[in-house]
Amino acid sequence: MKPMVAQDIVGRDFNIRVLGLNFHRVIFPVSFSIILLLVLLALSNPVVFGETLEGIKGWILKNFDWFIIIMGNLAVLFCAGLALSPLGKVRLGGRDAKPEFSTLSWFSMMFAAGMGVGLLYWGVAEPVAQYTAWWKTPLNVAASTPEAAHAAMGATMYHWGFHPWAIYLTSALVVGYFSYNKGLPLSLSSGLQPLLGRGHRGLPGQMVDVFTVVLSIFGLATSLGLGAMQATAGIAHVLGTPNTFAFQLMFIVAVTCLAGFSLWRGLDAGVKVLSNINMLLALVLFLLVAVGIGGMAFFSNTLNAAADYGQMFLPLSNWIDRPDQDWFQGWTVFYWAWWCTWGPLVGIFVARVSKGRTLRQMVGMVMLAPTVVTLLWFSAFGGGAIAQVIDGSGALAAGLSDVNMAIFQFLEMLPLAGIGSLLVVALLVFFMVTSVDSGALVIDNLSAGGDPDTQPVQRVLWLVMIALVTVTLFVIGGDTALKGIQAGAVAMGLPFMVLMLLLMIGLVKGLIEDCRS
Repeated sequence: MKPMVAQDIVGRDFNIRVLGLNFHRVIFPVSFSIILLLVLLALSNPVVFGETLEGIKGWILKNFDWFIIIMGNLAVLFCAGLALSPLGKVRLGGRDAKPEFSTLSWFSMMFAAGMGVGLLYWGVAEPVAQYTAWWKTPLNVAASTPEAAHAAMGATMYHWGFHPWAIYLTSALVVGYFSYNKGLPLSLSSGLQPLLGRGHRGLPGQMVDVFTVVLSIFGLATSLGLGAMQATAGIAHVLGTPNTFAFQLMFIVAVTCLAGFSLWRGLDAGVKVLSNINMLLALVLFLLVAVGIGGMAFFSNTLNAAADYGQMFLPLSNWIDRPDQDWFQGWTVFYWAWWCTWGPLVGIFVARVSKGRTLRQMVGMVMLAPTVVTLLWFSAFGGGAIAQVIDGSGALAAGLSDVNMAIFQFLEMLPLAGIGSLLVVALLVFFMVTSVDSGALVIDNLSAGGDPDTQPVQRVLWLVMIALVTVTLFVIGGDTALKGIQAGAVAMGLPFMVLMLLLMIGLVKGLIEDCRS
């Protein structure tokens, strides 16, 4: 039977509806074809594929480092400027719109989707790496010195503070405003409307959404695959089970099943509940570590880390004549490009759960609040880990030999180490589930032309697609193929930043026109 073609709910284009499923007639098939092509290329020769994409990534990071850093800085200034301006009073959904979620649930969902796994993975590893010169040091500070300790905490906070959340927030503000206030699809392409008029519904806008789907799929797939390697290493360390390849695949399947159950229950009964559990477990782990390293030590670490962040903010934001060019490109520029692979995914998800909030509230909750939480987290984990290295206690004192094991090695030297390690494993699982959940929701919305109310089975189908891409690359190409895809995703950070600049212009233009009317 010929499928029925119906006009999209927002009038953007025509969607194809088959057996209750709703797919955009351009975005879905083109995205699917590109994903399939890239997976086949990755599997045909993982080594060559990985080396090629690593070469492209390296060339972009080296030759466009100035643009990437400028755009990261501009995102921070843009979001702060909106919050401080009269435009900050604009409310997503109009003046009378009410928030759908409590402030705590709103923050929990946003934080779990945007950074939960990363803080577990790098909470100990990055400060120790920066302090010991595991791979060079920020601003060429002499490694393993008191100055290096301050530089390590300042640089780590710089990488995980305002900048990444500003990149996420820029996408969220654009999508939320044009969707809830203008009745346009829940997609980045809607932000082009002030610049292109009705042209944003045509090929340019469709290609933006295709780009977003492909970027999100491979960002999620690499994070799921590489995250599984850390999680299973931790489980093996805690429980003494063998960390085999089959065990890693079983972990991916288990995460997918949990995520599928959560997606089927929906945003309110599934993702929100898991996100709240995440934050509760994270709070327990944080308190365990903060008490374990000593209250005074934690308080001192927090004050020092805040001062280090403030002191190094401008020097690390500079891109001209950097004395630490290799470190700058290998850490900061890479990070900014990597945040861009999650920028549309997290941004659209944050927009999805932020209806009823003002732009000023969004800046406070999406950029400022996570930075404060990040400061407290790294003060406990990173500051405590550097103290262990300085004191020569524990496995970390011998050097950062395995990033996957860094947080578990740190916990071994604290009271209740077994409970702490089990909490880390549980959090890795739940944070990965919520990240994949939010990603599947976003990809499903985009593939349906911006329709946020698709059937649960359709969301789960995209989740299965993410898992299949991950498992296929993992089984045939191993971490070589996964890292190759990751390099490709990072390389796509450059065009995303070009798009982000256009979206900033479009948002300001749309807001000013509204205020004048």
